[in-house]
Amino acid sequence: MKKTSTPVVPAGRAPGGEPLLAVDDLHVEFMTRQGVVRAVNGVSYSLNPGETLAVLGESGSGKSVTAQAIMGILDTPPARVSRGEIRFRGTDLLGLPEQARSQIRGRRIAMIFQDALSALNPVFTVGFQIGEMFRVHRGASRRDAQRKAIELMDRVRIPGAGQRVHDYPHQFSGGMRQRIMIAMAIALDPEVLIADEPTTALDVTVQAQIMELLAELRRESDMGLILITHDLGVVADVADRIAVMYGGRIVEKAPVHDIYREPAHPYAKGLLDSVPRVDQKGQRLFAIKGMPPNLLDMPSGCSFHPRCPYRQNDCVTDAPPLYEIGPMRASACHYWREVLDGSHE
Repeated sequence: MKKTSTPVVPAGRAPGGEPLLAVDDLHVEFMTRQGVVRAVNGVSYSLNPGETLAVLGESGSGKSVTAQAIMGILDTPPARVSRGEIRFRGTDLLGLPEQARSQIRGRRIAMIFQDALSALNPVFTVGFQIGEMFRVHRGASRRDAQRKAIELMDRVRIPGAGQRVHDYPHQFSGGMRQRIMIAMAIALDPEVLIADEPTTALDVTVQAQIMELLAELRRESDMGLILITHDLGVVADVADRIAVMYGGRIVEKAPVHDIYREPAHPYAKGLLDSVPRVDQKGQRLFAIKGMPPNLLDMPSGCSFHPRCPYRQNDCVTDAPPLYEIGPMRASACHYWREVLDGSHE
């Protein structure tokens, strides 16, 4: 019987100067009884070593589905990647057999899930769950795995790690459980870390601590970080670039300071305007009118046009491409100049 070799994704710099991770024209759909849900429609973005890319958008915009496609953890069926590429160091992950993909998942591309309590197994100690990464992937003994677990708990600043390694998830606060999830994700020193809503349900002080920890870990290891969130406030100090998603598409890409200073898409502008500000005390908080689109029945033309104050007739009929509007800047709006000027009828 002829032996077949398992493809290996090379370490080090990707060939041809490619980014660490590149998502190109990704389409993901779900087959349901009601019809086809097109959750991701042509998403493209890239990530370089040591960089933080923040992916913003409302629930249902496609942020988490894109991340799950990168990790290769979509439930298939009903999910299906219908088109596109996901290249890690120049190798298309979608073309790899599952055995090769599983060697990358967790080891070289890791993910922090948004609900730490449901992601952790309640019947095993946190030390056992963190140590499992070393037992499964590196063949470590139970004793060595526990020692590594304690080191990681110290690294993510869990007090009394030597004693708490024997505790169960329910014995930790929400912030401490999130730190345990981070410890599991960084256990094998991944090159890419995807953090899916890592500060959900945490108070403001703990949110800041978690974001500071992620930034510190990124600097230590030069890993690329994809931060998925709907909260503009948590990314201002840690992100290098931002991709704003709406209706399964990226509607704006920009360096973080550019998008905070001058958003070039009505949806990104609406998100920024809805953030509470200390200099507007007593004023009514802005809210984007209407509801997110139904992915089973997307609007014609631009998917944001039913909610858009800049809407013109061609917005209803013609879906805008992602216009290149400046260095590392793009906007999927026919009237991005008017958005930048702040002028509309």
